[in-house]
Amino acid sequence: MQRFTIRHTTTYRYHRPVRFERHRLMVRPRDSHDIRIIDASLAISVPSKVNWVHDVFSNSIALVDFEASSDFLEIESRLTLERYARNGTSYDIAPEARLYPFVYGTDDRIDLGRMTECHYENSIGVLSGWLDPFVRTRNVPTLDLLADINHRIHASLTYEPRYREGTQSPKETLERGSGTCRDFAVLLLEGARYLGFGARFLTGYLYDPANDRQSARGIRGAQSTHAWAEIYIPGPGWVEFDPTNDLIDSPYLIRVAVTRDASQALPISGTYVGTANDFAGLAVGVEVSEAQP
Repeated sequence: MQRFTIRHTTTYRYHRPVRFERHRLMVRPRDSHDIRIIDASLAISVPSKVNWVHDVFSNSIALVDFEASSDFLEIESRLTLERYARNGTSYDIAPEARLYPFVYGTDDRIDLGRMTECHYENSIGVLSGWLDPFVRTRNVPTLDLLADINHRIHASLTYEPRYREGTQSPKETLERGSGTCRDFAVLLLEGARYLGFGARFLTGYLYDPANDRQSARGIRGAQSTHAWAEIYIPGPGWVEFDPTNDLIDSPYLIRVAVTRDASQALPISGTYVGTANDFAGLAVGVEVSEAQP
């Protein structure tokens, strides 16, 4: 078990006071066997009412209704939590799923639903050619197959932070040879779906033991919001893969939200009443550090 403290601050500035419409925040994880929240707080600079709900994926969502106009809005989330790693390094995969290809049982196929379907039709042709070397032979160990694809993304594509909104399609990422953690996560989950796996998108934080984006460990995406993927394997269930850093079920991955698609996993979303020229700037800061139990 490791204990972490997280401070996530988002600051918006405007040239004149504006009125804010409802904002939707995904900044708090759900308690589970692998994440236990010790303390959580949410501070908002503009007077507001906050209502907590669960979305369709059972993520914790804060709905914020503002009571005043302002030329400055700061939202700060603070967390202290305990992260529990999966026991051991081996996976007790169900016998029928130890080798690929395999077919999910009837209940799993029904429950996984759209998480087994490719969402980017324009990328299917490119994905097919890119995945072909991994599945030329039958009866490949399932976990080895997924680990190889995860590693291939990490080793062959260039990580380039991008601060504008949106996510590249798998086709764009492969053709450009570069992307962000969100792009890499989408490429992995779409590749897994193309091969028949259930996969979903994760957003949260990543702890770097060196507390340095350019640390000797080569961790990319730490000290900021981070994205990775989960793939469903009968037996161990959902297994986390981070292609940005070639990690599998790492205790340094701190999950906040799980969704079907990247577009559903924005940490903060909302609008204001005004013109585009009213917006003066945005700043986001994330600090992830280890705390003493």
